[in-house]
Amino acid sequence: MSPSQPSSPQPDPIAGPPADGDGPSPGTSPAALTARAPHVPADRLVAEMVPPPRFQDARFDTYIPDLKQPSQAEAVQVLSDFATTIDGGAGSGAAKRRWFARKPAAPKGPRGVYLDGGYGVGKTHLLASLWHATPAPAELKAFGTFVELTNLVGALGFQQTVRTLGEHKLLCIDEFELDDPGDTVLVSTLLGKLVDAGVALAATSNTLPGKLGEGRFAAADFLREIQGLSAHFRPLRIDGEDYRHRGLPEAPAPYDDETVTRTAYRTPGASLDDFPSLLEHLSKVHPSRYGAMCDGIEAVCLTDVQAVPDQSTALRLVVLADRLYDREVPVLTSGKAFDELFSEEMLRGGYRKKYFRAISRLTALARDAGPLVAGANP
Repeated sequence: MSPSQPSSPQPDPIAGPPADGDGPSPGTSPAALTARAPHVPADRLVAEMVPPPRFQDARFDTYIPDLKQPSQAEAVQVLSDFATTIDGGAGSGAAKRRWFARKPAAPKGPRGVYLDGGYGVGKTHLLASLWHATPAPAELKAFGTFVELTNLVGALGFQQTVRTLGEHKLLCIDEFELDDPGDTVLVSTLLGKLVDAGVALAATSNTLPGKLGEGRFAAADFLREIQGLSAHFRPLRIDGEDYRHRGLPEAPAPYDDETVTRTAYRTPGASLDDFPSLLEHLSKVHPSRYGAMCDGIEAVCLTDVQAVPDQSTALRLVVLADRLYDREVPVLTSGKAFDELFSEEMLRGGYRKKYFRAISRLTALARDAGPLVAGANP
C-alpha cells in the first residue's frame, strides 16, 4: 500500500459518526494521519528550527521555580547572564565567512551550557527562554531536538549544515541523546566545527529515572561523550519533580471506541486513526516529516491502543509524541493506557529515557483531551 493512501479502517458505524447536526457541521469527517505523507524541503527544516509552539511565549520571567529547589532559580540567573554574553549583531558577509578561511580566536569562558535534570523540571522552557533572550535576529538562532539536528545533517549534508549553522549566534539542542554512538559522534563533530565558528551552544537531556539522586550522572555521560568539547560546556544541574504531574490527578483512563470516535467527529480539526495502522504508517514516513504530518491537526484520536511490538516502532512513536507535545495537540485514546505502551524490557533498556519522556508527554496530552470529551459527549 502506498504511504499516500490511508491504511486506517473506517470508523465503526455503531460508534460513529454522529448524526447530522450533532457534529461541527453536517458531513464533517475527521482527518487521518495515515493518509498523510508530506514532503518537507530542506530549507523548511532550517526555517523551523525555532522553539515549538508550546514554548513560543516561554521567558525567564514566566518560569516559576519550585521554592523547594533552589537550583531552579539559580538556573534562571545563570542562563539570563549567559544570554547577555552572546553577540547579537548580524555581522557582515565577510565576517560570516571568515571562520571558514581560518580558525578564529577562541572566545573566553565556556561557550556552552548543559542543563542536567530529570523529567518535567522545565529544562525546555529554560532553553526556549535563552533563545528568546539572546539579542540576535531569529534567523541567527537555531533551536531543535537532537533528532531534528541529525535529520538536518541528513537533509543538507554535513558540510552544508556546518556552513548554515556556522553563521548563527546560538544553537539550542533539546533532548541530547547519548544512546546512538554514531549519531553522538556525528553531532559532537558538528558542534566542534560550530564552536570554532564562534557559535554559542546550549543543550539539555534527562537524568534516568533510576539514577535521580546520583548527582551529575547525565552530565558526566554528556561530557564524556562529547569528549574534546567538554571544556566548552558548563554543566548546570536543575533538581525537582515533574511539573506535569505536580499536584495534578493521575492520567485519565482510556475511553471506549465509541467515545473516541464520536469526539473525533464532533471536534473541528481532529484526526481519527486506529493505533496499529498508525504505527504501520509511521514506518513509511521519515521522522523528519512527522511535524508536517501534524500540520492543522487540533486533536489526535486513536482507537485500539496497544503495546508497541518492537524497538524500531517504539522509537518512531517517541518522535511523534514529541511533535504532538511541541504543538500542544490533545490525544484521546481507547485501549491500553500510556504507561502500558512499552514493555518492561524496553523500559530497562538503552532507550528508556526516550520512553519515559514519551509516557510523561502523552500523559499530559491525555489530560488536555478531557474537555474535548465533555464538549462532544454531553
